[in-house]
Amino acid sequence: MTHSYGNLSGLSEQQFVLVGFEGGLETQAPLFALFLVLYTVTVLGNLTMILVITLDARLHSPMYFFLKNLSFLDLCYSSVIAPKALANFFSSDKVITFAGCATQFFFLSVFATSECFLLAAMAYDRFMAICNPLRYPVTLCPAACARLVLGTYCGGCLNSIVQTSLTFHLPFCRSRRINHFFCDVPPLLQIACANTALNELIMFGMCGLIIVGTSVVVLVSYGYITVAVLRMPSATGRHKVFSTCGSHMTAVSIFYGTVFVMYGQPGAVQSMGQGKVVSVFYTLVIPMLNPLIYSLRNKDVKEALGRLGQRHAAM
Repeated sequence: MTHSYGNLSGLSEQQFVLVGFEGGLETQAPLFALFLVLYTVTVLGNLTMILVITLDARLHSPMYFFLKNLSFLDLCYSSVIAPKALANFFSSDKVITFAGCATQFFFLSVFATSECFLLAAMAYDRFMAICNPLRYPVTLCPAACARLVLGTYCGGCLNSIVQTSLTFHLPFCRSRRINHFFCDVPPLLQIACANTALNELIMFGMCGLIIVGTSVVVLVSYGYITVAVLRMPSATGRHKVFSTCGSHMTAVSIFYGTVFVMYGQPGAVQSMGQGKVVSVFYTLVIPMLNPLIYSLRNKDVKEALGRLGQRHAAM
């Protein structure tokens, strides 16, 4: 089936059209190149982080265990979005099936929500390491770390099941044009043929609760960390701690800022054009930046990369 996304006569009730970005070839080609570069760097950067942390025994600690899972989540939710978006840039129909749309939305929600919880767990890890160093090895033993990570995925799955069920039980109008480059709640609610007030209330409530709850954990943890660091007598020690924690705070600020704009407050994104730009940040730019932030600002990771390079060169 080949048709313009403006002509919907050939669509069945089990199909949607992902409108994506408006414009002709002069717009689509640069955007395709941008998406391709962002996704390629995301894949290479996050796979490198996972590989380095897995192979280097010196990085087998709770902090890097969480960081490896962060790289895994970034890699996964970018991969849920980017391949389909790239294929649609030069596609004549831009069609996605109802099941494909629901699946894409479900996994995006799972991975993005899990990342919120994981960032909070990483803040708690730093709090315990700096403020309670004697209890740290016991409190965050491998079993405890595994339970924390499992809890982040369970929380992500719970939110995703609720959001996906409510959204895809709605009746959709004949237009079936999703004004976005992937299946997301705001554009799907726009084409629903029913009252979406309950969906909007639940989305705002659950996302707001998750964002505020995990933000409080992060802020409280770093509040205690800041006080503890300022009491350190050694300037070198303070610099090392602030450097490590600064990487996490940079990643947290960018991620929470964009997610809050999209989902954490009613009416934050007034147009789908603005929403698409914000979505590019949290689906492609942030997953690309995270490994760069953590590797460029982290001495241990840079040294591990050097050792891995030397090992590879010696083969």
